[in-house]
This record gives sequence, structure tokens and C-alpha cells, in this order.
Amino acid sequence: MHDLNLATTWVGWVSLVIFVVGYYFIATEDKYHINKAKPALLAGTGIFMLIGLYFTINGLDGEILEHEVNHLIVEISGIFFFLLVAMTYIEAMIDRGVFSALRYRLVSRGYSYSKLFWVTGLLAFFISPIADNLTTALILSTVLLTIDKDNRDFLVPSAINIVVAANAGGAWSPFGDITTLMVWVDGRAEFTEFLFLFPAAFLGWGVTAFLLSRFIPKGTPPFNVEEEPAEILEGGKVIMGLFGLTIFFAIVSHQVLHLPAMWGMLFGLAILKVYVYRLNTSSSPTQVNVFSWIAKVENDTLLFFFGILAAVGGLHFLGFLEYFTALYDSFGATVMNIGVGFLSAIVDNVPVMSAVLKANPNMGESAMAVQEQWMLVTMTAGIGGSLISFGSAAGVGVMGKMHGIYTFSSHIKLAWTVLAGYIVSVTVWYVQFDLLHIG
Repeated sequence: MHDLNLATTWVGWVSLVIFVVGYYFIATEDKYHINKAKPALLAGTGIFMLIGLYFTINGLDGEILEHEVNHLIVEISGIFFFLLVAMTYIEAMIDRGVFSALRYRLVSRGYSYSKLFWVTGLLAFFISPIADNLTTALILSTVLLTIDKDNRDFLVPSAINIVVAANAGGAWSPFGDITTLMVWVDGRAEFTEFLFLFPAAFLGWGVTAFLLSRFIPKGTPPFNVEEEPAEILEGGKVIMGLFGLTIFFAIVSHQVLHLPAMWGMLFGLAILKVYVYRLNTSSSPTQVNVFSWIAKVENDTLLFFFGILAAVGGLHFLGFLEYFTALYDSFGATVMNIGVGFLSAIVDNVPVMSAVLKANPNMGESAMAVQEQWMLVTMTAGIGGSLISFGSAAGVGVMGKMHGIYTFSSHIKLAWTVLAGYIVSVTVWYVQFDLLHIG
């Protein structure tokens, strides 16, 4: 990080205003009907354009800015291409009838809305530690839409449940969330130490799910007994296997081969394209096009991520995100790490965790205390993103998939249930780690 602090200069204040205004229009997408990608992209690119102008006017060393932007591009592209491949696979599975078949199996068994709510939540919690929270949320939100795309009373609480479950499930695994991966790679915790967060994550989600279940309508989804059974089309099961293999490649790339996770994802996309070529050139009448799947990807979600990460990266470069870490000495690690959860919901947990790691604040006097605090901030940064709809990758992904249904305003109305679960998670951590020192 450079030694310049531009937060109190005109470019710092103007950039902060741009970020706040952009954030306002992102949060009020329903009111003004402006796609969230537009203000995010305008803020992210505009802030760095202003910083570049400031450097030019004042004759500062442009290499400092260039190095920062290049580093930021690498970070953003890793997330961007990871999402692109994950979303492409999801569109492929939709095309091959995977989710229609899952929906048929669930609905044809006569499951009630309530049972479907709990089944999808449990799946989200236990799949996300392996597949990651975003991919899990995208898959299961697609399942929700195929169950009953017109019943908002069922879809909204169920969507919140999936986001909370995916984020909570991802908190107790290094592979479950980008923030947990950052903490693990940085050497702040061993692999097995994350597993001790399971009780806090599970009980916190359980409380939120119980409260949300009170809003689920009675009855069962519409189902016609004469409805033709939905079957997975040719190639669908192979594509499901390739998706699992692609996630495995992403993990191996990052942990073993010292490559970005997205490299393994793109390798998996290449294998998908080869498989589709083989499928199309076989004697089978099936003809599919990978690029048609890519074309259906929610590009506004990808551009939103680019814009918001660029904007926060700009504020970090200007020096704004360094201030809160100085508060650790004043208020103590426990209070600040709990606060990180709320901050991650507003700003985004990835840059917040990045700022904490780079600042390396005082987490405690003993090795045990330091380890316990890193587990706390790992949990709060991951779970805290659920407090607001776009506070996490999972939430943003579901907003894009369930456009007009799962929104900022619909989430906020039930956000108190998420807050209750957050308080429970922190309480469980306190008893387990701080009082009993289990972990």
C-alpha cells in the first residue's frame, strides 16, 4: 500500500460523495427503476477517473496509481470470471432440465410450502461449504422459481433463507466464502479451525429460518396430476458432474497449483465446451450451444460486482478504509469484529476483510486470543453480509436471478430475523470460544 492519504483532499471528499450517492441509487433500485449495475459501475469507474485527474494535476507518480489499479483488476477479474463460469453452468443445467426435474420431484411428492422452505434452506447450508455460497444461492434460487414463480409470499422469505443459509454455511469452511478463503490463505487460521464455527453458524441460521418460517404461506405449490414428469435431458447429468469437477479444479488451482481459483473455473468451462462439441457431433439429435448459455448470464450482476468492488477499492486507495482499523485499540477487538459484520453488510465483506487483513490490527495479547478473534471476524464478515440484500455475493446473485421479487426493500422488511440470527451466532461464539475456549 502507498503512503499517500488522500481522504481529506478534494478528490477524497468528492469520491466519498459519489460513493454515497451511488449507494443510495443501488439501495433504491425499486423506487427509481435504475438497474443496480448502472450506479455501481458509474461510481467505481468515476472515482478512479477522478483519482487519475488528481494525480495528473498535482504531478504525482502515476506508477503508484497504475500499480494499485492493476492489482485491483486482478482481484476483480478473479471474482468476475468465477461468477461467469458458475452462472454459465447454471444456465446449462436449466437448459438441460436439471432444475425442472428437481422441482417435479419435490412438488410431485406433495411437499408443502413450509417443507420446501426447510429443505432448500438445509441444502443451502450444507452445499455452500463445498460449492461456495454464491454458486449455492444461485442454484437454489433457480429451484425456488421453478417451484412457484408467482407466489411472492413464498419466494421472498425462502430467498432470504437461502442467502442466510448459504452465507452461514460458507462461514465454517475455507472454500465457502471469499472472505474465509482470504483468511486461510493469509495464514490466520488452520483448515480445521474453521470447522469449530459450525455451531455458531448453524444455530444462527436456525433461529433466522424459524422466524422466517412464520411468514411462509400454508398449502402446497400448484401441481397437476396429469403433468408430464420432468426428466433431465441428454447431457444434463454429465454437465452436473462437470460442474462439480469444475469446483474441484477451482479449489486445486488455488490451494495446490498456486493459480487463481477462476483459472480452474475457466478450465472447467473449456472442458464443458469440449463435451458440448462431442455431444453435437455424435449421432445424437441433441444440438446445444454453450454461447447461448453464456448469453443468458445475468450481466448486470457481473457489472454490479465490478463497479462496487472498484468503488470500494478506490476508497481504500484514498485511505478511507484504514480509519476504522485504528478503532481496535480504542474499543477492543471483540466489539470491532462484531461491528465488521454490520460494516460488511453495507460496504461488502470482501474489501472489508481485505482492509482488516492489510491493517493487521491488534487482535489480542495471547496466541489463543488472536486465533479466537480471527475466527470471530471471519464469521461476522461472512454472516453479516446477510443483513442487507447486496451485502454478500450470495445476496447479489439471488437479486439478479429473482429480479423484481427478491429486492433490497423486500429483504429489509424481514431483516430483523437475520439480525436475531446474527446475535445468536455471536453469542454462541462468545460462549464457545471466549468462555469455554473450545476451538
